[in-house]
Amino acid sequence: MFEEFKNAFQKRNNAHSQLIIINVVIYLVLLLIFVPTTIGDAEFIFKAIYNQFSIPPTLAEFITRPWTLFTYSFAHSITDIFHILFNMLALYWFGKLFVEYLGSDKLIALYVLGGLAGGLLYLLMFNTIPYFQNASNFPGMVGASAAVYAIMVATATLLPDYTFFLLFLGPVRIKYIVLFYIVVSFLGSVGPNAGGNIAHLGGALIGFIYMKQLQAGVNWGGWITVTLDWFRDLFGPKQHVKVTYRKETKASSTVGKTKSQISQDEIDAILDKISAGGYESLSKEEKEKLFNASKK
Repeated sequence: MFEEFKNAFQKRNNAHSQLIIINVVIYLVLLLIFVPTTIGDAEFIFKAIYNQFSIPPTLAEFITRPWTLFTYSFAHSITDIFHILFNMLALYWFGKLFVEYLGSDKLIALYVLGGLAGGLLYLLMFNTIPYFQNASNFPGMVGASAAVYAIMVATATLLPDYTFFLLFLGPVRIKYIVLFYIVVSFLGSVGPNAGGNIAHLGGALIGFIYMKQLQAGVNWGGWITVTLDWFRDLFGPKQHVKVTYRKETKASSTVGKTKSQISQDEIDAILDKISAGGYESLSKEEKEKLFNASKK
């Protein structure tokens, strides 16, 4: 199993699966803590750990554990398995489609942005609107829903007419699927799970803005990608690159290389670039190399 997880994290353009693994592992760890502490009448241990993921509704309590603005979107309700099940299915379906067009780095960045936007809107509403302030007597909120809604809306904004085949319904355009869930969350913002539904709307909003800005040439998630790259370089294995020099004739120049002259290292570098930024990030020369290699 460890090797399967390791392979999932080494595979290119696989951020959706990696995020699912992280969420499921955290859920299972919390579950393994929850059951014995409940049986042993030591639930305070579980609650102390769970609180590190649960974002509280009141600002006074939030400032005592501000990291929950990030961690809450990686944990789920232990007693409601459908909570994590829906989120992970939606993350897989929409995330896989998103990665196919825009790459893994942008998916991870949007997941983080969606979680942050959902958490901030949740805090804003429950600390400024009297209706929600009067309903803030609950321990906190967890769930990847806001991050997943961001990915769903961004994907539907990019590919509104893309079709999913749904059980009992047949082919449905994803823009209608996403619209349905947004309407449900809007109605639920005055229900028993008001906090969660407000977070959904915050994630949905940032997903739409993110994609529109990306289409305009502005990447709102660039700072997240840079931060993750810094951590990868800091803790990842160091790569030693050997540089050699040789004379090239015009016939063997980079542009004029035939498919037999394109090295595997060059192809790997191009595939890595696609994984990070999608096919659109390639230069004309790189696309030509990839095309020539595909004809082998």
